Amino acid sequence: MGKLALAAKITHVPSMYLSELPGPRHGTRQDAIEGHIEIGRRCRELGVDTIVVFDTHWLVNANYHVNCAPDFKGLYTSNELPHFISNMEYAFPGNPELGGLLAKVCNDWGVETLAHERTTLAPEYGTLVPMRYMNQDRHFKVVSVSALCQAHYLNDSARLGWAMRRAVEDHYDGTVAFFASGSLSHRFAQNGLAPEYAFRIWSPFLETLDRDVIRLWQAGEWKTFCGMLPEYAAKGHGEGFMHDTAMLLGALGWSAYGGRAEVVTPYFGASGTGQINAVFPVTPVADDAIPKAQASAAEGYTHVNQRL
Repeated sequence: MGKLALAAKITHVPSMYLSELPGPRHGTRQDAIEGHIEIGRRCRELGVDTIVVFDTHWLVNANYHVNCAPDFKGLYTSNELPHFISNMEYAFPGNPELGGLLAKVCNDWGVETLAHERTTLAPEYGTLVPMRYMNQDRHFKVVSVSALCQAHYLNDSARLGWAMRRAVEDHYDGTVAFFASGSLSHRFAQNGLAPEYAFRIWSPFLETLDRDVIRLWQAGEWKTFCGMLPEYAAKGHGEGFMHDTAMLLGALGWSAYGGRAEVVTPYFGASGTGQINAVFPVTPVADDAIPKAQASAAEGYTHVNQRL
């Protein structure tokens, strides 16, 4: 019935908002902003009606959660970096119908998920920052999914991504985009060193690791990447334990995915972390791809909350 038209791994660095304001950081994240604008343009071109964001700033300790209130509006100040994002306005419509479908099909696939339609819960900035640049005119409906998962296995997140694709393609009458909103390596600069690392990666090891991962994405070496994801998430300080990335790759078919990533905003450093905007072309995948691919990737990986 429905269509997953676009998938992407996107940045949400708060310095993008700071880049709008007068001062020494003015204009310094314009490349990332332009990347968001371009991805938003492609969504419009493809007829996307709703953007689903896997948000690594939404922390949860049990279950998976979907914020699908009918409307979102307010002022947002980051509790993490209030000197970067303060009183940022936001307003865009939600999609309770799609949110409910996503949760239902995830539960059907054995991934316990709760949809929150009647809620005062506001989106986190992993959703708010991208929507500021992609959706200022409220063109897209927005659904936010918890992706800072404290006590969850990566294989469940991959299965959730696949189940959400099935919900869209089998039950939803519309066109959807999925975004994994989170960084690559996410080791912040040590306190007191943030200005020195404003445009740098924390260590040569993490930068090399990130660049190798991007090379794998561009080459379409998904079996290798999916196999290394648990260790990459741990040793590479992946944001949100990289549950957003597992969700995105799950939706695309995991190690059976046949596409190659297109870098829209080249890799860059932000306060020590590694960031990118990259589009992952949506390709057809067999219904049984996720169980088979997960079984293939599972051997040898038992990292606490990151098992695959």
